[in-house]
Amino acid sequence: MNPTISVVIPTYNNSQFPENLHKNIRYLKDCQVIVVNDNPQNSLEKQLDTLDIKLIQLKENRGFAGAVNSGIHSAHSDYILLLNDDVLLQDESFLHAVDDFKKDPKLFAVSFAQVERNNAIVGKNVLFWKNGFMQHSRVNENIAGENGWAEGGSAMFDAKKMMQLGGFDELFSPFYWEDIDLSYRAKKKGYTIYFNPHIQVIHHHETTIGTQFSKNKISSTAYRNQLICIWKNISSISYILQHKYYLLKLLIQSILKIDTIFLSGFAQASVRLPQILWKRFSIPHVISDYEILKKHT
Repeated sequence: MNPTISVVIPTYNNSQFPENLHKNIRYLKDCQVIVVNDNPQNSLEKQLDTLDIKLIQLKENRGFAGAVNSGIHSAHSDYILLLNDDVLLQDESFLHAVDDFKKDPKLFAVSFAQVERNNAIVGKNVLFWKNGFMQHSRVNENIAGENGWAEGGSAMFDAKKMMQLGGFDELFSPFYWEDIDLSYRAKKKGYTIYFNPHIQVIHHHETTIGTQFSKNKISSTAYRNQLICIWKNISSISYILQHKYYLLKLLIQSILKIDTIFLSGFAQASVRLPQILWKRFSIPHVISDYEILKKHT
C-alpha cells in the first residue's frame, strides 16, 4: 500500500453508498481507504467486509465534521483525500494533486472539478464580503488557479497542515460551512488553495442532505453556520461594524416578516457564542480579512 494518500469517506444513511464505494475502490488500490459510518443504527460491516478498507463505526451521530475528524485521526499518510459518499471517481486523475502540492510548499488543499446531474462543471468558487456578511459563490470559468475554499466532499488536503489546524470544527455539525471555515483559517495562516480543473469527479450536490433533512432545517442550519463562521473568523474592525449594522437590520426585517427560518438560525448561533468567542483566540491572523476577501468583491 502506498502511504502517500489516505482517503476518508464519511457516510450517513446513504443506501447507494456500498455500490458507489465498489465503483470507486478500483481507482483507490494504492491508497489507505477509511470509511466512517456516522449512522450508529445501521452497521456497514457485512456490506463492506470484502473490501480492503478501514471501517469506523461511530457510536453516536457526529455530523459531517465529526465523521471526517474521526477519519483523519486514523490516517497515516502525507495527504488526505476527502470524498462524499455520493461522489464517483472517473479515473485516477486525483493523483495529480500530489504534484500540485510538491510545487507549492504553502499549498493547503487542491479542489476538484465536479460534474453535476445536468453535466454542468462546478468546483471553482469565491468568498467575498457584501452587505456585512461573508458570502460565497460559484465561478463559471473553471480555469486553474486560486480557489475560495476547498469543498469537503471532493478535495485533497495536506495532512500535516490539516492536523495543525485541528481539522473541521464540529460547531458546524451536522453540515454546511465547515469546509469554508477550515479553508478560511488556512488562508489566515498564509496557506493557499488551488483549483485543478483537470481532476474531475461526478458529484450531484445535496443528494444525501436533501433526502434526510427538511428544507427549513437545511436553510436555518445554513444561516446558523454562516453566522458562526463570521463571528469566529472575522477580525477586521470595519467588517465587524458593517456586520453589526446589517445583522441588526436583517433581524428587524425578519421579525416584521416573521421569518422564522433566519430567526431560528440566529438563535442557534447565539447559543454557541461562548464557544465561538473562545475559538477566536486560537486562530492565527497572518493574513487579514481584507486581503483574503478583497480579491472577490
